[in-house]
Amino acid sequence: MLQHVSAEDLRFRFFDSIKQFTHPFLAKLTQIDYARAMAFIAFDEASGEALGVVRVYSDSIGASGEYAILLRSDLKSHGLGWSLMQMIIEYSRSRGLRQIVGQILQENTVMLSMCRELGFKVKTDAEDRGLCDVTLALDPSITAATV
Repeated sequence: MLQHVSAEDLRFRFFDSIKQFTHPFLAKLTQIDYARAMAFIAFDEASGEALGVVRVYSDSIGASGEYAILLRSDLKSHGLGWSLMQMIIEYSRSRGLRQIVGQILQENTVMLSMCRELGFKVKTDAEDRGLCDVTLALDPSITAATV
């Protein structure tokens, strides 16, 4: 899958330009602690190739989860990212998380737009103005004032 992801999309996901993926780095991405994390991967049924992945890591008390998503660049704007995000939101809700959070580069306008459409609150990061903090309240008792 990574061979089909542009350098810009890798930078949007990892906040750095990555030229080569080391074995330890790939192991970290693929070995999941299912007590605190979950990943959903979209596969092409015909070829078996991975098309995209979304994951969530919950905090130590299981109240909040940080999400991350990556799609093949040639499949963006076809609804796959939207579907994966909806899956991870529903999974997180079913696990009792109160909110999902993430950080997005300011220039990643497509992801910021999708987050807004999904109901995330978007704020410029107080410490790094090049980032946006996004938060989706999953617990109805959480109000916009507490997010």
